[in-house]
Amino acid sequence: MPRLKFSGSRLFVLDTNVLLHDPTSIFRFAEHNVYIPMVVLEELDNGKKGMSEVARNARQVSRYFDTLMESASEEDIIKGLPLGNSPYLPKEERTDGQLFFQTGDIEPSTLLTGLASSKVDNTIVSIAHRLQQDNKDKLVTLVSKDINLRIKAKILGVHSEDYFNDQVLDDLETLFTGQSILPDDFWESHDKEMKSWQEEGRTFYKISGPLASNWVVNQFVYLDDGSGFSAIVREVEGDSATIELAKDHSTPANDVWGITARNIEQSFALNLLMDPDIDFVTLQGPAGTGKTLLALAAALEQTIETKQYSEIIVTRVTVPVGEDIGFLPGTEEEKMNPWMGAFTDNLEVLSPSQSNDDWGRQATQDILQKWLKVRSLNFMRGRTFINKFVIIDEAQNLTPKQMKTLITRAGPGTKVVCLGNVAQIDTPYLTETSSGITYVVDHFKNWPFGGHIKLHRGERSRLADFASDNL
Repeated sequence: MPRLKFSGSRLFVLDTNVLLHDPTSIFRFAEHNVYIPMVVLEELDNGKKGMSEVARNARQVSRYFDTLMESASEEDIIKGLPLGNSPYLPKEERTDGQLFFQTGDIEPSTLLTGLASSKVDNTIVSIAHRLQQDNKDKLVTLVSKDINLRIKAKILGVHSEDYFNDQVLDDLETLFTGQSILPDDFWESHDKEMKSWQEEGRTFYKISGPLASNWVVNQFVYLDDGSGFSAIVREVEGDSATIELAKDHSTPANDVWGITARNIEQSFALNLLMDPDIDFVTLQGPAGTGKTLLALAAALEQTIETKQYSEIIVTRVTVPVGEDIGFLPGTEEEKMNPWMGAFTDNLEVLSPSQSNDDWGRQATQDILQKWLKVRSLNFMRGRTFINKFVIIDEAQNLTPKQMKTLITRAGPGTKVVCLGNVAQIDTPYLTETSSGITYVVDHFKNWPFGGHIKLHRGERSRLADFASDNL
């Protein structure tokens, strides 16, 4: 292979899984250069068939390459194709990085002759190693979502990194929780210019002070001093904010479909779920915190009792925890039913009869068939839900692109609720900081019609709580 001459200080060699994970990754390395081995193109060609997300991404990457090479000569390809004038980048993000392709054979160095040349991963490592040998004054980095390939590269002295551009944030602990505890001296430091009023039975306060400027719309603030004060932020202007007293759903008078909140976080969640002005709600937390039960209770209350919504739509990604049981017979709903056990279990809790008799089970089935429709994620593209209560379960297993596809299905009068636990991600290449639910929580936190609550306390049973904390 001819010795590559490139400008800049860094060259990124991309593994196939990076391109399949994010087709726009070739444009995400700022002013640095990108190198694509020939075996990566072959793997893209092998993966382009079908209707899966991976196949679509493979085809999209090929279209990007085709556009960049449209008017390029053979000499231009060898010298590197400019990425800065790409039509896929906003003008303010356009840089002078270049895209290089492997244009000749490469012989592995003596260090790498023991690697099996038939393996694609070994070929990619060999190419990255040779590029580093030929450009000792530059830093060559192999970028891959494959942990084993990164380990192999580091053992052989090749600098390697994960693909970080899809990370929503560096530390999950910094993710917006939707709530904030007020200091004990809050009223003393914020009540100098306080105004209060009532409107349609709702109590509002306009507060000025140092904390108000850091609040986010639809964030909950509360005092942990036993006073029971809790409010939701409705508007933020500079160092002043308008807050509304939150409804206490822990009392029987404010129950939702017979369910009362067992802690303050659940009460906050029900405030968001029952608010007609909030179109998008995310509930995140470990198993047993009541995410599904609260969402389903709010859906039944507003669909059957108040008739605010015409139907409940439930969907989730079908990623098995263990071995797959194979193909399932029946219609779309019958195929999805085994995946919806969590909703069936909670419907039994919410059904009019708590007994195990035939009537109680039949009542649950009637609710399922009449008001609750189970839909597969595979058939969502192109649909529009009008006046529906949509629940997306196990949202931690969705990519940001899949989340966008689902949320954009919402038509007029539709509310979308996402439930997830980032500690239970079963999808390859997704992490806590790149999961779809983390993505939407971060991007919707300043939107006045969206709300988020992170639930911490388990309320399933003492056995489940102990197992969650200690296993």
